[in-house]
Parts: sequence; C-alpha cells; structure tokens
Amino acid sequence: VLASILSLIIYWIIRDRYRVRNLNGKHVFITGCDTGLGNSLAKWLDKRGFCVIAACATEKGSQELQCCSSLSLKTVNLNLADSSSIARAVVFVTEQTAGKGLFGLVSNAEGSAPVGPTDWLRIEDFHSVLDVSLLGLIEITLKLLPLLKKAEGRVVNLINAKGLMAFVGGGYSLSKWGMEAFSDTLRIEMRHFGVKVSIVEHSFFKAEEIKSDIIEKNLLKLWNRLTPEIRDSYGEKYL
Repeated sequence: VLASILSLIIYWIIRDRYRVRNLNGKHVFITGCDTGLGNSLAKWLDKRGFCVIAACATEKGSQELQCCSSLSLKTVNLNLADSSSIARAVVFVTEQTAGKGLFGLVSNAEGSAPVGPTDWLRIEDFHSVLDVSLLGLIEITLKLLPLLKKAEGRVVNLINAKGLMAFVGGGYSLSKWGMEAFSDTLRIEMRHFGVKVSIVEHSFFKAEEIKSDIIEKNLLKLWNRLTPEIRDSYGEKYL
C-alpha cells in the first residue's frame, strides 16, 4: 500500500512538471477553426486562458466562433491554398504576438478530396487536397518558425489516421503521409532551438459523419466525366 501511494505521488510530481504554467500571454495559432476539432480546440484553449488566434476559411465561421468565445480570442481568414492569404495571416499573428513569439501552432485544416480509383482522377483533384493539407501546411509552418523559435514553442499537426491507410486513390492519403514525413524531419531539426513538434493521429470524432449519399454523388460525378474508353474498361458492374 505504501509503495502504491509513493508511486502515485511520484507520478503526480512528474506529470505536474509538464503542466503549462502562466497561460496569460501565451499565443496559440490554430488552423481550420470553422467547425469540428479546430473549432472545439479554439474554444477549449480560450476558456483556459490562452491567447487563441483562430484561422477560419469563411467569414461566417469567424463570426460564429467569436460569438461564443472571450474577447481575447482573435480570428483571421485563411486560405491555405493561397500564398498571399498565408502571408496576411502571418502578418496578423506577428502583430498579435507583439514580440513575444508564438507558443503553439496547431495545424488542422483539410482540403476536399474526391474519392475514387486513381485513373478516374485528374491532376486538379490531387491539387485540391495537397495544396491545402500538405503544401499549405508546410508553407505556413515555415513562415511561422521564427516566432516559434523565439518562444521555444511547439508545433502540433493533427492527422486523421484513416488517411494513413491507402485504400483509395487521390491526394488524401498522400497528404497524410507527407505530413508525417514533414513533421518527423522538422522535429529532429527544431530540437536544437527548443521547439517541440508533435503528431496527433486521431480517428473519427462524433462531429464527423460519413455521409454515404455525398460519397455516392461524388463517385457518380467522377464516373460521368470519364472518357468512354475508361468507363468501358471498368463497366457498370464495377461502379
């Protein structure tokens, strides 16, 4: 019994060392905050006293988030497929941190990805997800690294684990595997500067719904734009 109590005390002491103190003035920038996980995380960190900067893809998303958050939470419009939008967001974050550096960068945004066999797709279908979920993530991370180094902050990349299973063609799995490789390399390189890099591989959340009717609609859209040669090679039975 005494050994168990002692072990518990040691556990609490060790765990307490990793608890973040003095949250006031610590800025965390989160992408993909219109809905879902990014939205929930922004609200959760805001309630605990962090200075949250939430990036939303739409004005509606920004307004709805601000309505249910404290005045310290700031929002900025961000299109990760647009370098000029990324540059404006970086300027906004730099102004908000006011020389203190960035305590945390949480990358959560995902691009839309058609689901279907690889030769049903066009190169723009790959761009629609890779430009946001991989290249956009890399670009904004690179531009925020000076602020992260200044605060000896941390990068947290959220990766849906279903994207690590290559069961369908398209850019979705490519973006997730690319995020893993980028994060692992960055972790090694940033250790010298005291910047931590983490990957959170999550599965489905309650907020996520697999809507079979939407998947079927997108599949039919891909099918209908195929050339007769490709369509004949698969056949109606395959569809």
